[in-house]
Parts: sequence; C-alpha cells; structure tokens
Amino acid sequence: MHLTLAAQLQKHFNGPAPVDPNFDVFLQAISSHYYSMERDKRLTEHAFEVSEKEYQELLNDLRRENELKQQSISKIKAVTLALDANTQSEDHGEELLDVIQFLEQQIVKTKILEEELLKAKEIAESSSKAKSNFLSVMSHEIRTPLNAIIGFIHLLTTEEHLPGQEEYIQAVNVSSQNLLNLVNDILDFSKIEEGKIDFLHNKINIKTLIHEIKLANMFKANERENKISVMLDDELPEMVLGDEVRLSQILNNLISNAIKFTHRGQIKIEINKLSESEDFHTIQFTVKDSGIGIAPDAKQIIFERFTQANSEIDRQYGGSGLGLSIVSKLLELQGKTISVESELGKGSEFTFSIDFGKCPEEETVLLGSKPKLSHDLSGIKILLVEDMYINSIMAKTMLTNWKAEVDLAENGKIAIEMCEQNEYDIILMDLQMPVMDGITATTRIRRFNSVIPIIALTASSSYETQVDIKNCGMDDFIPKPFNPYVLFETIKKRVGRVVTN
Repeated sequence: MHLTLAAQLQKHFNGPAPVDPNFDVFLQAISSHYYSMERDKRLTEHAFEVSEKEYQELLNDLRRENELKQQSISKIKAVTLALDANTQSEDHGEELLDVIQFLEQQIVKTKILEEELLKAKEIAESSSKAKSNFLSVMSHEIRTPLNAIIGFIHLLTTEEHLPGQEEYIQAVNVSSQNLLNLVNDILDFSKIEEGKIDFLHNKINIKTLIHEIKLANMFKANERENKISVMLDDELPEMVLGDEVRLSQILNNLISNAIKFTHRGQIKIEINKLSESEDFHTIQFTVKDSGIGIAPDAKQIIFERFTQANSEIDRQYGGSGLGLSIVSKLLELQGKTISVESELGKGSEFTFSIDFGKCPEEETVLLGSKPKLSHDLSGIKILLVEDMYINSIMAKTMLTNWKAEVDLAENGKIAIEMCEQNEYDIILMDLQMPVMDGITATTRIRRFNSVIPIIALTASSSYETQVDIKNCGMDDFIPKPFNPYVLFETIKKRVGRVVTN
C-alpha cells in the first residue's frame, strides 16, 4: 500500500484491516491513485523547473538582443550625425524605424550632393580644358615668331658684320633668350603644377652648358655692374645624361634672380660632384650672390607662385614672381628640394642637387669653347613643312648653309602629295597649319611610308601635344624656338648619314 494510505488505515482500524476481497480491491485502487498523484506531482514540478529555466534563458536572450538593438541605434545615430554636421540638433527618435527613415533622407541628400559634385567636376574639367587649349594657342602664337627672331639672330652670328655690331647682336640675342625664358615660365607653369613633365635623358656637357649660361647672363650682369664667376669641381664628369632644357631653366632662373637683386656685387656659381653610384652621378649646384638678402620669415613664401618677399621689392625690382616657384616645382618632380641660406644685406645662397645618368660614351668638349657648327648635310634631302613664311625661310637658310637639299610644303596636304612624288631622307613637320595639320598629315603618310623619320617642329609643349606626337607615328619632336645644335643632332641621330667636320 501507498505509505499515506497505510497510515490512514492503521489510524482508523487500530490494527489490520478487515479481510474482504472487494474491500482489498478498493484499497488497491486507492493506493494506485495515490501513486499516480505523486508521480504527476513530480512530473509537474520537473516540468515547471524546466519551463522556468527556459524562460530565464529566453528572457536573457531578449535582453541581449534589446541591448544590441540600442547599441546599433546609437551607432547609426552617431554615423548619421557625422554625415551632416547640421543634423546634430535634430531628434531622430529612439526607434529603429525612425532612424532608418532619417537615413533614407540622408541618402537622398547624398545623391543630390553627388549630382552637384558631378556637375561641378564637369565644369572644372571644361574650364581646365579651355585653359589648356588657351595655353596651347598662346604657346604657338608667341613661340612661333620667337622662333624666327632667335633663328635669324643665330644666322647673324655666323655671318660677317661691321665692327661694333657684335655687341648689339649679343644684346639682342640675350634679350630674345630672356623673353623666351619668361614665355617658357608662364606657359609651362600650368603643366609643371600638374606634374605633366617628361624629363629627357640626353647627353649633357655640364661644363659647356654652364659656360653658355654664364655668357647668356653676362649682358644683364654688366648692366647691374655685377661680376659672375664659376667654380667647377675637378671630378665633374665630362658628359652626363639628363634634361638639359630643364636644368638650364632652373639655373637661368636662379642666376637671373641673383643678378636682379644684386648691384655692384658678386654672383658665384659652384658645381660639385657629391657622389657616384653604379648608374648615377649626384651633382650639387650652388648659386650665391652678395645682394639684398632675404628676411627669415620670407624664405618659404618666395617659392610660392607670383610672390615676392614683400611689396616694396615687387615695386622696386619687378618680375613675374614665377622663377623660384618653377625652380622648386621642377626639382620636386625629380624628387629633389632646394635650400636657401640668406641674411638681409649680405646676400643669398641657393643649393640643390640632381642625379644624372652615367653616359656610356663620354665626349670631351673644351671648357670655354662654344660649339661651332661645321657640319655637312650634303646628300641629305629634307622636306620642311611650315606654313609661316618667315619661319620657313629662316629654317631653310639654316639647313642649306649646312648643304642640305630642302623642299618646302605650306601645309600637311601638300606635304602628303610631295612625299608621294619624291623620296626624302627626313621630314621636319610643323603641327598647327591651315588646310591640314601635322598630326593628320603624319598619320596619312604612315599609311604608305612607315620608315621615313618624321620630326615635329612645334611651338606647343603641352602634355596632350606630346601624346598626339607619339600616337600619330612621329619619331621625335623639337620645341620652337629650336636650338640649331639640337636640330642638327636630331637629324644626325635619325638619318645616320651626316658628316661632321
């Protein structure tokens, strides 16, 4: 019997229960019921314990999810505030739907802003293109007549002239070169700022180059009663590989700047070899003057474009304010910097270094000897394509003085016809011409003649022009105003049949 039932029977009967089969069956049924109740109670208690545990786990999960939700809402609100500083005072609500609605509004604002930025970008690109086109046109319009002026001055120096005219010719030559330097500075500045400069890797005789730069600046130095001296390291290599035009641009700007701010003083140019590696010579250039000097607080601003150390200097000495800025930019594009040491009233000292490639075949040019053109282009037939009459006469005179046979074509269309009817050793092609330009003419010539050297003679030095020159099939280009020595060396390089006396 169930313990509870047995205790009740003992309590009521004070001894064993009456023996009766039916009563016994009844008692067994009651005992079984007690057992069932006890079992159900235990099951219920167990189920309750399990349910309570599961409830606690579920409650903890819900709490964690709610915390994550609140954290997410806080982070989203922080991000939205960061998107727009003007929204800091707005109440976005605490519900996720409110924040999502606000985000949707921000997305719409962002799309509108992106459209406005795209329009601004298109306007800026259009403006940049217009500026580039303007500079290209101005480059052509200014450098083309300069090409004739400088070319005819060179022809004058090769001919006999009356006593006393040598000084006048030299003065005109220096003035034209100074004008060219100013034009180059102005027209090249935009290209330099954008980093669209390809540095050449040609042979340079630094000693000869410095001698020529000194001669070019002597006239202006004499006007200011200044003396220019040059000190060259004995270990300087005779020939190096680099960009002679850009090096000249840097040095001419520094030297002319020193001359401008010095009166009855000294301009010293020092060049030293700093180091040497397997492939490079590192050479240091220093330009010193005994001029007015630079105030300590002005040492940095002098390298900014269109800037003088102060307004008084601007009024007294003038200048474009571009020279030192261009020097700094050209060196920066080569991974170099320029340093300046100066004291008011005691002069200034500018120093920089450049890594030049080693020249595989060193050539010796005597210091102080200006290269003389005793070249012979006999047997070389040249087609000169140039629409400006004065430039074509100047170039033809120069080439025929070198004994070349020269034909003239006024535009690209005529050049194509002459190439189809005659055989030429080389073509010197202007770019901007009426009827047909040089790029189009070269493209069509390449359809039936892929071997003849075609050299661009261009007054435009823009990056886009250089790309067009390469893409149309031209072999090389010579910027106007061209250096006669560069013209001859280019013809020699491309034709390979030039005789040098």
